[in-house]
Amino acid sequence: MGIVERRQRHKDEVKKDIICAAWQMVKADGWQSLSIRKIADAIEYSVPVIYDHFENKEAILIEFGRTGFQLLTEKILEAKSQHADPADQIKAIADAYWDFAMNNKEHYQLMFGIGMACCESPECLPEQVKFAEAVTESIQSMIDKSGRDVSACLKYHTFWSVMHGLISIKINGNSVVDMELNKMVLHDAITGFIKNLK
Repeated sequence: MGIVERRQRHKDEVKKDIICAAWQMVKADGWQSLSIRKIADAIEYSVPVIYDHFENKEAILIEFGRTGFQLLTEKILEAKSQHADPADQIKAIADAYWDFAMNNKEHYQLMFGIGMACCESPECLPEQVKFAEAVTESIQSMIDKSGRDVSACLKYHTFWSVMHGLISIKINGNSVVDMELNKMVLHDAITGFIKNLK
């Protein structure tokens, strides 16, 4: 292995260490705990080393936001691929979306700005677009089958609003109902959404 390859491998390892240390801080103390100084201390490097890999803290947040959207899209596509019928796809997508949010709260908070600024950077947009396209495709299939003159874009935003609203209430701890009842509310809302598309 040459010097250039060795340097690149070392650089990649340091970047991975930065991301791992940052994630451990977030898991332990939330997004507000994240700082360049704390990351540098955790990986036992100087602050300038962190800045060699990430321009600022926001760049680290963007990295996590993109990762979150990639993970969510993978879960959505996996759930969707198990069904041929668009109505069943929408139900599976809703369940996968819910499960992702409940099992990846830190990512979800960052992706959609729950209790903090969200990933509005253009660098997160490709991942956001893939997620939206995956959902909109099933919605458009249902609209095509029904023959109705309805905007798939509007229905996507309705779908997302229902999902995000229920999840935000649960994540913020403002829900007085338990997880099982919340899931029933979700299924009831999605059933109504699907009926409205037929």
